[in-house]
Amino acid sequence: MKYSYQPVIGLEIHVQLATATKIFCSCSTDYIGAEPNTNVCPVCLGLPGALPVLNGKAVELGIKAAMALSCTIRDKTVFHRKNYFYPDLPKAYQISQYDLPLAEGGELFIAGEGGALKRIRITRLHLEEDAGKLVHSAADGRLEGSECSYVDYNRGGVPLAEIVSEPDLRSPREAREYVTSLRRLVRYLDVSDGDMERGSMRVDANISLQKKDAATGEILYWGERSEIKNMNSLRAIERALEYEIRRQTVVLENGGVLELETRHWNDGDGVTTSMRSKEAAHDYRYFPDPDLPPIEASPALLEKVRTSLPEMPWAREARFRNEFALPEADAALLSETMPLADYYEICVRSGASAARASNWVRTEVLRVLNEQNIAIEQFSLSPKDLGALVRLVDDEKLSTTAARETFNAMIRDGVSLEKALEASGGARGKLSGNALADTVRGVLASNPDVVAEIFDGKDDKGKKKKFIVGLVMKEARGQADAASVGELLDTLLQEKP
Repeated sequence: MKYSYQPVIGLEIHVQLATATKIFCSCSTDYIGAEPNTNVCPVCLGLPGALPVLNGKAVELGIKAAMALSCTIRDKTVFHRKNYFYPDLPKAYQISQYDLPLAEGGELFIAGEGGALKRIRITRLHLEEDAGKLVHSAADGRLEGSECSYVDYNRGGVPLAEIVSEPDLRSPREAREYVTSLRRLVRYLDVSDGDMERGSMRVDANISLQKKDAATGEILYWGERSEIKNMNSLRAIERALEYEIRRQTVVLENGGVLELETRHWNDGDGVTTSMRSKEAAHDYRYFPDPDLPPIEASPALLEKVRTSLPEMPWAREARFRNEFALPEADAALLSETMPLADYYEICVRSGASAARASNWVRTEVLRVLNEQNIAIEQFSLSPKDLGALVRLVDDEKLSTTAARETFNAMIRDGVSLEKALEASGGARGKLSGNALADTVRGVLASNPDVVAEIFDGKDDKGKKKKFIVGLVMKEARGQADAASVGELLDTLLQEKP
């Protein structure tokens, strides 16, 4: 009998919510780069007598993400204490939600195997607090022959939305696609920055293998699942799952037994290693937190969040493809975040052609954002001004070269479109007719040696003509059409000097 192995994958994704303060106190959530243990207070340090107060903004952001995922929002939910050994949480327990999560039963659609649309069910979305950060280092001289571990509590108490999927994913590629789509959603809604490298979005993957009869597809054996941790990039998620599929397959092929366990992904070595046996719910000894009242999601709050929901990113991407005839990749990039999508659309509504506006935003605008390390909201050039500039190129009143000079002047000097056009020479419009002919004659007169070589038949492969065309374009500061210059040059060169 021949066998096949089918991966069964479910993901638990922790999303740091974009609040200014922590979930149960007023300490700042801006912990990246902060001096260790400075964004802390008696509440997040778990000092005796300190009482938590729920951050209402965190609840709103959780509801917003849940609604976008078509989840059912509970009208009442409860926080629990999740007791476990937490060296990076001073309370020695985590405040989380257990049997009454904020939301349940949603969905997210991805491109499945073969490109067909696939529905991934969402089990639940619940709120909890993040832990601090352990920093491990070699011996520092104070502990002879030992390693040292330090803890920074700045991150402890940052609000998280944990989004748990059903085990509907069937390949590492689908898992990557799902994480990509969810990251795009939380960024688009401004629920989180979704930065995996900075830890704003962290993924745990649960994976098991079904051993099937290759002929009939009958499930003969279903192995225990492993939970994979420490995957801090999309590529790492894919690689870790690919490795784990190979590892579990070898175990089953050799007649071994898979254990329910938690495994650590080592990105440098490309392997997973066992951390501990997987905990069950009873191991955490959940009980309702006596210091926090139940959350009651009032109809007014739900309506407030519902009316704030924008057009979803996948809907906007589809509209960009249909309304503006953009290629799929361009539409996906421009709808990645709402501010970028808004910028592009305003540019088009300001008169620019959709295709050329897309090219300018994807190349010139994103180039400047990358160089200046800023977000589109901080970009100095308004979408209306860019739309007006691109419209001049559309109407052939400005060459692409001159338009780039004008664009750079607007960014560099912070000037209006009109002043930038004057500075770059674009205000005079494109050269044509007698003005273009005079420019070509002037360049020919300034380069008699080159002209003589052309007449003597020494223009190898037309390089010297191209040289003259380049000089004309430079003289015209880009305000000429290269093809027109070439045709005019051919005509004028027929006139013997």
